[in-house]
This record gives sequence, structure tokens and C-alpha cells, in this order.
Amino acid sequence: MIRKEDLFQIGHFAKPHGIKGELSLVTDYEVFERTDHPYLICEMDGIPVPFYIESYRPKGPSVILVKLEHVDDPAAARRFVNRPVYCPQAVLKNEPEKNVNWRQFKGYILEDERKGKIGRVTDVDETTLNVLFYVDCSGQEMLVPVAEELVCLVDRTAQRMVVSLPNGLSDL
Repeated sequence: MIRKEDLFQIGHFAKPHGIKGELSLVTDYEVFERTDHPYLICEMDGIPVPFYIESYRPKGPSVILVKLEHVDDPAAARRFVNRPVYCPQAVLKNEPEKNVNWRQFKGYILEDERKGKIGRVTDVDETTLNVLFYVDCSGQEMLVPVAEELVCLVDRTAQRMVVSLPNGLSDL
């Protein structure tokens, strides 16, 4: 049985594409490049259900056209529109540490290993070489630089990240 707490949301289906039942999967996560996992999961009638992937192809930087087995026309594909798409966390545990998609941590609680809770990540700025988390810290916005070497722990189930901030940064 698939349990929702064992899943990680990788994106959502936006709309059908073409006449053969393909769906536009909007995602910033490179799940297909990191694994040969044969299925995606969508919640149907409140229950996580696996749907096996027949084929997929990139459409753009954040859209993948996905053809699911037994979804063969636009009417069948419309059942999936605006549904979140999940992947089992176990598949992602062995993901490579390079090319981290920092946007996947939007909504996570950010904690410093010494000072404790900082706040909730509200946005991510990847436009410069230094990635910044926008963090809601008790109603005030704080910019926190983040890099792989600063991350101590990622708890996907609790949506929590523990970092080791440089001395003095958490005092600001």
C-alpha cells in the first residue's frame, strides 16, 4: 500500500497535449534523469494510485510530456489536469548531490544546527551564483544563502531542512 507520507511531490499535470493522451507535467525536478522509476503517483478519490509511464519527452525547461499507460485520448488525460504528481521518497534517497533543485525546498522549515528554527522558506532566488532562500522569520523576511556544503539534514517527510550557517549570519 502506498502511503502519502512516503511520497514527494515533483510537480503537477497541467493539461493534455495532442490526441494520444499525453500530459504536460510541470516540474522543476529532474526525476527522469535521476532514476528509471517506472511510475508516477497521483491521488485519485483520496487514494495515492501509481500510473505506469509509457513514454516521456522534454517540452521545455520545466515541462515534460508524459504518456501514461491506459491513458490513450484527451478525455482520459483530462482526469489528470491540475493534479499533483508524486514520486516515492525511496527513489529519491540516492539522488546525486550535484545540480540540486533548490526550488523543491520552498515551503520547508529552515533550521540552523546551533540556533534552531529560523522560519519557513517562502521563495528561492537562483538568478545569481549564490542561491538565496527567502525565509519568513516571525513575519520578517530574511535572505539566507544556501549551498550543498551548508546542508546538514533534509527531512522530506517533515518538510524540514537543517543547515550550518556561518558564524554571525544567524544573529542578523
